[in-house]
Amino acid sequence: MSTQPAPKGAWRITFLLFLFMLVNFADKIVVGLAGVPIMTELKLEPEQFGLLGSSFFFLFSISAIVVGFIVNRIDTRWVLLALAAVWALAQFPMVGTVSFTTLLICRIILGAGEGPAFSVAVHAVYKWFPDEKRTLPTAILSQGSAFGVIFAVPALNWVIVNHSWHYAFGALGVVGLMWVVAWLILGREGPLVQTVAMAKAEPRIPYFQLLTSRTFVGCCAATFGAYWALSLGLTWFTPFIVKGLGFSQQDAGWISILPWVFGAVTVLTTGWVSQVLMVRGVSTRGARGILGAAPLVVGGLTLAAMPHVNGAGLQIALLVLGSGLSGSIYVVCPPMLGEFTPVSQRGAVIAIYGAIYTLAGILAPTVMGSVIQHAATTLDGYMMGFTINAVVLVASGLLGLALLWPNTERARLLGQEAVQPKFA
Repeated sequence: MSTQPAPKGAWRITFLLFLFMLVNFADKIVVGLAGVPIMTELKLEPEQFGLLGSSFFFLFSISAIVVGFIVNRIDTRWVLLALAAVWALAQFPMVGTVSFTTLLICRIILGAGEGPAFSVAVHAVYKWFPDEKRTLPTAILSQGSAFGVIFAVPALNWVIVNHSWHYAFGALGVVGLMWVVAWLILGREGPLVQTVAMAKAEPRIPYFQLLTSRTFVGCCAATFGAYWALSLGLTWFTPFIVKGLGFSQQDAGWISILPWVFGAVTVLTTGWVSQVLMVRGVSTRGARGILGAAPLVVGGLTLAAMPHVNGAGLQIALLVLGSGLSGSIYVVCPPMLGEFTPVSQRGAVIAIYGAIYTLAGILAPTVMGSVIQHAATTLDGYMMGFTINAVVLVASGLLGLALLWPNTERARLLGQEAVQPKFA
């Protein structure tokens, strides 16, 4: 295995991209965190609030695919700058009095700007690290999501409780502009882009074969389940704590951090264990595929126990544990896709992967809102929604365990290329 060192400045760029993802998830969480005040002020029913949560993802996947192809040809440095600027500007209309329609439109625009975020950030950081050193940087990028919530929730909730949910959006816009300035000054394109030039001599695999390969399908299926849990956490966790379990908005702000703290531990541990296993000679089937998919099954079974226990504390603990375990899959799938995807096609493939699994973000909040609105009691509705989440997690984990074979995928695809026509 290669021991090529990471170029100088690689960890600085990784930290900047970690902050990029931190802002990204702070933007995502604010609607869920302010869910009860928003529903009260705008007089929204659960189905309407579920639609608001889902609206963020309406253009998310389309944007991810389009920008994924763009970053095959344009430096990621400038694409990242443009994305962050869109995020910041989309927040400011909420500072004043807004209607449900205005809020909905701004969330759709924000989603279009944030759809490509993780895949572009991953593609950018992979220009700074060779393959065998990518799992840990990927884990750090993934943790921008957790720390975005951990750091932002107390501050944003303080603004919501003591001032207004409108100003919480404005604060996020200011922070987004601060990142834009920092990236403009410090951001650089990775020196391993020279491998793109070398890729002219690298075999090109038709996109049809890449996107129907078992490992690509397995990554999409497994991460779909994880994202179902994540999008529920973004939209419905805080309203569940307040309306389902009866906590105050102030207390719910602190409780809302718990899944992300546990998720951060899960993801960073997965990244570290994965690299240790690979150094010890374990195949990426085991060190990435099984390591990422098995926790989905365990997490789903944990969530399934929620309706059958008594006490808010125990229910919260099971929700935190079950949803937090699913984060392991985010660490391992991008490196697995990078194993067999030619460099010149990697940005698009990772983006399409992201576009597919984030479709869960359209479905999950709406399904939960509909279930809550039609349930006998609010708490019954939440429990049914989390049971549906449990089924999705177990199914996605089992599909991941069956399909994730990155260690043999490249040779299989190149073997097919010799006898099958090229579609791209």
